[in-house]
Amino acid sequence: MTACAIETTAEDDGRDGEHPGRGARPTEFTAGLTITANGAYAARLAGDGDALYAERWTLDGPEPYAVPLPLDQPEEPGTQLLPLADGRVLVARRVDGRRNTFSLLYPTGPATGELRLGAVEAPGSERLVLLPPSPDGIRAYALCVGPDTTTLWLVAGGAFGPERVAEVEGRCAGGVWLDRTGRMLALDRRLDGGPVKAVAVDLERGGEVTPLLQITEDSDDRLLLADPDSGLLLIRSDAPSPGHDRLGWGVLGSLLPVRFPECLRLDDAAVTPFAVQPGQVLMPETCAVALRIDAAGGSWVGTWQPMSRRMGQLAAPVGWLAGAGLWTAGGVLRLPYVTAGAPCGLADVEAPPEPEPDAVAAGAAAGASAGAGPAVEEPRVCRPVPLQQAPLTDGKPAG
Repeated sequence: MTACAIETTAEDDGRDGEHPGRGARPTEFTAGLTITANGAYAARLAGDGDALYAERWTLDGPEPYAVPLPLDQPEEPGTQLLPLADGRVLVARRVDGRRNTFSLLYPTGPATGELRLGAVEAPGSERLVLLPPSPDGIRAYALCVGPDTTTLWLVAGGAFGPERVAEVEGRCAGGVWLDRTGRMLALDRRLDGGPVKAVAVDLERGGEVTPLLQITEDSDDRLLLADPDSGLLLIRSDAPSPGHDRLGWGVLGSLLPVRFPECLRLDDAAVTPFAVQPGQVLMPETCAVALRIDAAGGSWVGTWQPMSRRMGQLAAPVGWLAGAGLWTAGGVLRLPYVTAGAPCGLADVEAPPEPEPDAVAAGAAAGASAGAGPAVEEPRVCRPVPLQQAPLTDGKPAG
């Protein structure tokens, strides 16, 4: 699933006073939707024109419904939101071009409660970006990116407001959680104008940074998604085609090389993964992956498994909040959408059928033998190894 984190308070558990009918009015502003790690809640900016407000979705009941959380003043289009696992919504606002303020919103009967958490200064050219949801559903983190260093802040879930957690050399972006505890965070880092490399940051060791991916010395290697249950990694790199990014996959800590399937390469569209099926313990080849496909004609959905040599493509539901969705452990893809008649909708899509067991075994054996000879289609692939530099190897990718 996707994840989002925010702090809790004793004043409200996020459920009191909410009514499904509060989300009955249609919304026109189609900002993205962020979903908590447990799939229970989501949040987005809703509204029309300049009248924007935070909106929380409840997803773990019999039917999804939306709860608007308006305040006296409308939100700016650049306001960032993250839902908490207890139903509150973290709001990050840019004030006076340098201060970033943080508040928790929650429903209080017909009104909206707001708990102010504090602020973080980001002067000059620095910018602050909320990280993807923390797996614990309690804490929320942000990156403050400066010219030469990146500061990691705990902005919700701490004891005394925003807290500086670590300072990482270089300019960082992205943000992928590598475990279920919220200890290990992967960032895409650029040092001194060099290539982008994914690194691992240990939040329990003072932000200790270690290399995570290096496919070639000069390639840009980014980590897009990681599933802690199976170890599946979704990677974007220009190593196989210098100057042109390709979508690939690997397994965290595995001896198998990263592979760049041809079926994930479309000449006239961009393909971006946005959700991985959870619960496939030690079975990365059978994990279902949801992909957003963007082309001149619009956006639609792709589904794929690492053991498959084909990518399924299907039309997105009308009003899909493109790039948002989650897999259930049972293999159902849930896609959120908004229309005038359905202001809070979820469309369910079944996962592609799993490959036969003998096909999985054959594919794994083929992957294990990759690297024995020179590369044919995809040169210079690597093994993703956590917390140390990934060694290079040559081989023809499977899939």
